[in-house]
Amino acid sequence: MTSYHRILLCYDGTAEGRRALRLGAQLAHDLHVETHLLAVIDDTEWMQGLPVIPAVSFAHEQQTAKALLQEGVDNLADLGVIAQGHLAVGNPIMEISSCAKALDIDLIVVGHHRSGRFYRWWTGQDEGRLLDHLSCSVLMTTGPQAP
Repeated sequence: MTSYHRILLCYDGTAEGRRALRLGAQLAHDLHVETHLLAVIDDTEWMQGLPVIPAVSFAHEQQTAKALLQEGVDNLADLGVIAQGHLAVGNPIMEISSCAKALDIDLIVVGHHRSGRFYRWWTGQDEGRLLDHLSCSVLMTTGPQAP
């Protein structure tokens, strides 16, 4: 069995992100590992459509993301896990990969939102691409399937 020493929990505040946080906290607690929490401000929409990013909008996004990150760190502490928080700006897939490499992460825990093939194509979102950028293990959590 692979031994994990450093895990990265990815948190975005969604139901799937909260589930990944809880399951990741359980794993971190059981394994007694160094734990990191990452929140990413997704700038892909800004980069695709707008030549200028309004400073107020970015400041608001940044403030919201910092609060979300602190919420995640606090929730982990309530579950008995001390985590170092990290905030990144960019494409989530690239930022998760970059953070994992920089921190020498052994395992990434991320929540997955079920969506149809058309939605993934239309939005360009495909979590499977994340796996192409990583050299560590990934635990992808999912919520209950809709009836």
